[in-house]
Amino acid sequence: MTEQTKKTIVKWFWILLVTPVVLLILLLCAVWAFADIPSIEELENPDSKLATQVIAEEGEILTTYHIENRTFVSYEELAPSLVQAAVATEDKRFYKHSGVDLPSLGRVLFRTLLSRDSSQGGGSTITQQLAKTLYPRAAHVSKLGMVWIKLKEWITAIKLERNYTKDEIMDMYMNAVFFGSNSYGISSAANQFFGKRPIELLTEESAVLVGMVNKPTRYNPSINPDHALRRRNLVLDRMCSMDYLTRQECDSLQQLPIVLHARKGDRTTGVGPYFRDMLRRIMGAEKPKKSAYPSVEDYRVDSLQWADDPVYGWLNKNFKSDGTKYDLDRDGLRIYTTINYKMQKYAEEAIAEHLGKDLQKAFFRELKYRRNPPFTSDTDASIIETTMKQARRWSDRTRMMKASGHSQAEIDKSFSEPVNMRVFTWDKPGYIDTLMTPDDSIRYYKSFFRAAFMAIEPGTGHVKAYVGGPDYRYFKYDNVRQGKRQVGSTIKPFIYTLAMESGMTPCDPVLNAPVVIVVNGDETWTPQDPHADNTMVDLTWGLAHSSNSVSAYLMKQLGPVSMVSMMRKMGIGGYIDPVASLCVGAADLSVFDMVTAYNTFPSGGTYTYPLFVTRIEDSDGNILGQFSGRKREALSQRATGAMLQMMRAVVDNGTGVRLRFKYGLKGEIAGKTGTTNDNSDGWFIGYTPNITAGVWVGAEDRYVHFTNNNLGQGANMALPIWGLWMQKVLKDGTLGITANDVFPESLKGNYCHGSQQEGAAPEKTDLEDYYFE
Repeated sequence: MTEQTKKTIVKWFWILLVTPVVLLILLLCAVWAFADIPSIEELENPDSKLATQVIAEEGEILTTYHIENRTFVSYEELAPSLVQAAVATEDKRFYKHSGVDLPSLGRVLFRTLLSRDSSQGGGSTITQQLAKTLYPRAAHVSKLGMVWIKLKEWITAIKLERNYTKDEIMDMYMNAVFFGSNSYGISSAANQFFGKRPIELLTEESAVLVGMVNKPTRYNPSINPDHALRRRNLVLDRMCSMDYLTRQECDSLQQLPIVLHARKGDRTTGVGPYFRDMLRRIMGAEKPKKSAYPSVEDYRVDSLQWADDPVYGWLNKNFKSDGTKYDLDRDGLRIYTTINYKMQKYAEEAIAEHLGKDLQKAFFRELKYRRNPPFTSDTDASIIETTMKQARRWSDRTRMMKASGHSQAEIDKSFSEPVNMRVFTWDKPGYIDTLMTPDDSIRYYKSFFRAAFMAIEPGTGHVKAYVGGPDYRYFKYDNVRQGKRQVGSTIKPFIYTLAMESGMTPCDPVLNAPVVIVVNGDETWTPQDPHADNTMVDLTWGLAHSSNSVSAYLMKQLGPVSMVSMMRKMGIGGYIDPVASLCVGAADLSVFDMVTAYNTFPSGGTYTYPLFVTRIEDSDGNILGQFSGRKREALSQRATGAMLQMMRAVVDNGTGVRLRFKYGLKGEIAGKTGTTNDNSDGWFIGYTPNITAGVWVGAEDRYVHFTNNNLGQGANMALPIWGLWMQKVLKDGTLGITANDVFPESLKGNYCHGSQQEGAAPEKTDLEDYYFE
């Protein structure tokens, strides 16, 4: 070989060796100069869609509002095992490289591509993965485009390494990666799968989550538990290989099963879905417009809320520093609520227990004997047809078929054609797959009782539990705040309170006889009362036994306008028709208003506005708003004490006595049952020294109800939910509510000006008599 040939070979050797490096450097310079590389400011403030957290009283996360379910945590809030698992699995040389790991790239080239050995993983460092996660790729990218993107990620990774410590990069990585099941970032994932904060994760749990990063669906333990288990054990092996674990520790951990937290991340499930939906609705409320309201009273109520309640319409009344509105789905707010996680859970359990195991089964047995179930046999055919037409018109099926261009005739026909569908059932797992016509499914759902429950704390007005229906997945209508139903006898304490404020006493005698009230000039009204036996009773007996005649007597003395005024003082908003029949429940009111009004009694006569949010923070923990209960005096101490005396009698020996002999509740309890015409609505609202709670139960349509009075009254429909809930609360022992709680001495005493009035009816001994209202 000649000298010239040798020189030529050497020259081309160096050309071939250096040219790729030079081209790579030139290409990197071009990318740095011309590509849209994020600045340091952008890296510090990535355009992440942060989830807003809704936080319960003791710090439990009730839900998140999000597009991406993402919540940031600091490095100090990461369990050490998380960092160790990530380094061992994703980037063994994390603490040695400067963003791009050339030895790892070589390993990928020769072992993965040439030897087809994928056990060593990919060549991307954690820093590169962070760059890729912060600035995701498009769905379809050409090979040349992928090279360009990869170079941008390299430069971004180098920028990250130059400007941040390794701990800061690891923290950003853990907050950025996707873990599956709509969980973005380690905080959301830890809560979603294990119900924990990242710092609380055990080593084996950290290994599960880190193992999911590679393929979030394939290694999702709730979807593919076998794949997830094998992947977790692989992560533990790699931790062992880097001496984060001893072999004995690794072997022991690999024998453990994956135990997931039972709570789901779906917005329709979990604890408090009705409350979460109501909170979003209230915070996003717009300034009321009079033209949008059917009555002046309803417009007035919302207008006052807009003016006086800072949480109502908060998103439309508060703005970021740049003048834009806050977004619940993107801005990572932290909303601290008054909801007590345990009380909320107990309320949902009590509703499911009573409706699912008792009431609904009894109603289905009754439906077997009806001509046109679920409607009563005497319901007019035209009413049924109108009801069905409305249900069809409001259904998702009609909406979707209209949007697809179907004619009305095609839509109507579709409701009589059988289709496969999944429908709700109280039996596990909560649904059944069946074949039925959409018309039959409408009737099926109308046969289920709805329920509403709310609990509020006297004095503070803190809402502790809020359940708007039996199951949010299938019944999304909020019967606590949106729904208004006839209140029946639960309205009677208002007329009795007016009587006490007017100077009457609980022991004042009344003739238990039909009362005739003149209305509209020459018309008269007399309420039905099968227990009006022309004997002398006192007002305490009248309220305890829910006597319509005694209520009518008080209405005749005091008048409907005065009663409406008293209801307003106690916080009832919206339209109330000042008619004589108001005294026996002829008003449609919400559970929210009724429970809040009743809370005036244990609050010592002070009306306390309901409060369900105490603080709102931004994603950095800066306080954007703090809220406390607003109060105003509503009742005198004398009237409040007298009502406590009478309403305790309702529970001790009146229509609410089941709380004592069936549910075994001890201690001081006051309350009132309620039943409307034809048993369409059942109510019970009760209070103890430390909590007020109310329940409503009824079907979607008033023509769907029990025909058996024993089953359809409030003492059987609604009171059991209250009783079951209170049993759970008292048994818990950690909620500050016990059977030993007593009402303030200032509210106790003899409000009868002496001994029991002569002429009062003797106390009945047949407890079943107390059930009828």
